[in-house]
Amino acid sequence: MLPFFPFLIVYYGMVYFKKPKKTALHTAMDVTTIFLIAAVAALFNSTFNLSFGFYLILLVMLISLGLIGSAQTRLKGKINYRRMIRAVWRMAFVVMGFSYIVLLAFGLFSYIIDFM
Repeated sequence: MLPFFPFLIVYYGMVYFKKPKKTALHTAMDVTTIFLIAAVAALFNSTFNLSFGFYLILLVMLISLGLIGSAQTRLKGKINYRRMIRAVWRMAFVVMGFSYIVLLAFGLFSYIIDFM
């Protein structure tokens, strides 16, 4: 599964229809995050022969929501739910993108080692 194709399709599609590049980038990141979560969960499950990759990602995202909500409450006295969810979603894009590359490289490396 190549989760970066939706990023390119959404980004260039929005730029083609005259949307601002910043809006196109953020929308492409938001759409691609869904595909990255699915791809990283599948890679995690197949690489380590486990079946809880999706639930692990979901748990980490929920813990991140709690930590960001706690920090917002401490700093500002109230919670901005939209900003909190957006922050976790964008962090998930970065973390899942990095995890996808690392797990893909690790999976290919272990496949080559097992093949020899």
